[in-house]
Formats: sequence, structure tokens, C-alpha cells
Amino acid sequence: MITIVGISGSLRRGSFNTALLRTAQEVAPDGVEILIHEIRGIPLYDGDLDTDHPPAPVAALREAIERSDALLLATPEYNYSIPGTLKNAIDWASRPRRTSSLVGKPVALMGAGGIYGTVRAQLAWRPVFLETQMRQVDRPEVYVARAWEKFDAAGRLTDDAIRERIRGLLENLAASAGREPSSTQPAVGRPPALVAA
Repeated sequence: MITIVGISGSLRRGSFNTALLRTAQEVAPDGVEILIHEIRGIPLYDGDLDTDHPPAPVAALREAIERSDALLLATPEYNYSIPGTLKNAIDWASRPRRTSSLVGKPVALMGAGGIYGTVRAQLAWRPVFLETQMRQVDRPEVYVARAWEKFDAAGRLTDDAIRERIRGLLENLAASAGREPSSTQPAVGRPPALVAA
């Protein structure tokens, strides 16, 4: 069983991005489990709190990521960029650097938003994945434009083409999680090793 932790960058109760994660649970291939992890309650990153005994929501996030085979981030787009809630969660997860479970972790993005469907936010995530040494799986791209037209009153995604793209993304993410990257042929999206200055 491949375990993928899904995290939504929106805290809104009726969030389209959280609904995307529920869609991922519905269309997940056999042998793939999607566990949605709530980030509400994680404090803003504060180095004084980043000790051997971090705040409980932070410890829970780190443990969930450590136990997972891959991450699936559902990102809104706020003011042309990354939502602070989700970036804050990844900042916490990236610490401490020497033991961060993000290093080498396969990750995929999807997002629901306005006219451009979170294209700019997803582009803004790329340098974050590079710095944290995560391995991005970026095909097929999942951008849900005009999200309010794509979900019914119960929060179910009604666009079959997008549902199929999500399934394809999960298949590729699971394939990436199920193999070790080659030393000579990096896996899709795997950044080069960082060199200490």
C-alpha cells in the first residue's frame, strides 16, 4: 500500500481545494491510500518554538509526513502566489534540516481557484521544492479554473476530465513513491543535491 498524505492550503470549511483532496480519495488507484491531514492550529513558524518538543500540531504534521510515501498538496492561489497557511506548514516540516522527512519525498500539486486555476501559485512552489529537496511529480497538471462552476452543492467535483487528470497524477505520484531514484537518472522533478557554501 502506498500512503499519500494530502494537505489543503485552505482552512475554509467549504474549501474547493479540500474538496479536491476528497476527490483524490475517490479516484485513487488500487493500492493507494490518501490520508488528509488538517493544518488548522499550526502556529506561525517561530524558531524559539522549534525545539525537541515542538507544538503538538507541528509534531503531528511531521509524524504524518515521516510515515507517508508521498505528499499531495492542494494549493489555493492568494494574491498571485502561495497561500501562507500551506507555506508555513511546509516551513515547519522542513525543520530541523538535518532530519527533515521532506528530503527526497515525492510531492505533487493540484489546485482549484479562479480564472487561471492556481497556475501562478503552482509555479511559485517550484523553488520551495528545490530548496527542501523534494521530488516533484508534475504531470499531468491539475488546474481547476472557475472552481465554483466545477463542484456541486455537496462539494463533489463534477468535471470528469479533471477527475481523470487527478487519477493520472496519483498514478504517477505512486509510481515515484514506489521506487528508489537512480544515482545517474534522477526521478521526475528531483532537484540536485544542495552544496554547502
